[in-house]
Amino acid sequence: MFLKEFEIRWNDLDANRHLANVTYLSYASETRMAFLQKMGMSHAYLNNLEIGPIVFNEQLFYFKEVLPDDTIRVSFELAAMSKDGTFFEFEHNYFNNKGENVARCEMMGGWMNLKTRKLTNLPSKILKGFQSSYKTEAYREITSKDSRRWNKNPKNLTK
Repeated sequence: MFLKEFEIRWNDLDANRHLANVTYLSYASETRMAFLQKMGMSHAYLNNLEIGPIVFNEQLFYFKEVLPDDTIRVSFELAAMSKDGTFFEFEHNYFNNKGENVARCEMMGGWMNLKTRKLTNLPSKILKGFQSSYKTEAYREITSKDSRRWNKNPKNLTK
């Protein structure tokens, strides 16, 4: 499993003086990007390919409070991916100083062509990198239908 460490800062806390939910999401995002960097997928590299990752949804599950002066390690594991790499699910677990799993973030996303602004598959080199990366025990292959499993649709304002 890939791990990134974070020191809890004052601005990472909420009014209850524990780690704010927005901070959990920020740490997950930073961990994902650190993993991509480790795979050689820098901003410049992704820019040259004209692709970028997008988030469809994220869910947080809290198990234990995280307080000031703690250090958090956040994991990255691939939970699911479509055959062509267009769709993916990542799992992030948060561990305190004692190694206790204090929270989990499950997210689903896809890859977007930055020119057409449409979903796109991954180039084979990157796809192979993900296929050989850190995976959860429950890793599975997904399809575009999995991105709609929550059955959520937009509800526009009417005039």
